[in-house]
Amino acid sequence: MNLLLVEDDLELGNGVRLALTEQGMDVVWVRRVADAARQLEQHAYDMVLLDIGLPDGSGLDLLLRLRRERTQLPILILSARDSVNDRLYGLDNGADDYLVKPFHLAELLSRTRALARRSYGLEDRVIVRGGLALNEQTRRVAVEDRQVELSPCEFELLALLLKRAGRVITRHVLEEQVLPGGQSAGSNTLEVHVSNLRRKIGTHYIRTIRGIGYVLELPGNEDAGNT
Repeated sequence: MNLLLVEDDLELGNGVRLALTEQGMDVVWVRRVADAARQLEQHAYDMVLLDIGLPDGSGLDLLLRLRRERTQLPILILSARDSVNDRLYGLDNGADDYLVKPFHLAELLSRTRALARRSYGLEDRVIVRGGLALNEQTRRVAVEDRQVELSPCEFELLALLLKRAGRVITRHVLEEQVLPGGQSAGSNTLEVHVSNLRRKIGTHYIRTIRGIGYVLELPGNEDAGNT
């Protein structure tokens, strides 16, 4: 998992980063709202651990912005604000969980794993969304209960898009994480894989964001379509 940790306290931030890293997670740690927003624009993350009181603003502003943009990115708030009203406000405005400081690292790790399971169907390693079903263990894919055969690159591409459904993933990230050997600047290899994947699962799922990358849009999204 790729996690973005937004926490301005040096001791706590370093402790959380180390604990998550020891669990095999990739963690980027920033201390300001502006830096977090920049990271989210430039990279794909599986989850955000978000402090509220930050030097340049409130983490709640970032939370509200992400939910206005319809991102389905899981967000776990870490805050010293422990009143019922504070917790309800965070949860009602889009946070997936709320952990009050000070907390035990073991509880943070447990909640992070639980949130990942709820968000991405990791209990059985099957992701089911919008008529698509992808099993990461057996590497089987079904579209409306119809089995489809994908190449290794097509499978990894679909898995990445499904886990971040509704969020634009840049071409750079896709090339780096999907193509053998990483980024393939100047080639049309990624476009070929996207084209083949569309042909196999249906052309209405993956939309091109010109000059940026791709987004997987599920049925019912009014903006769905291909360009």
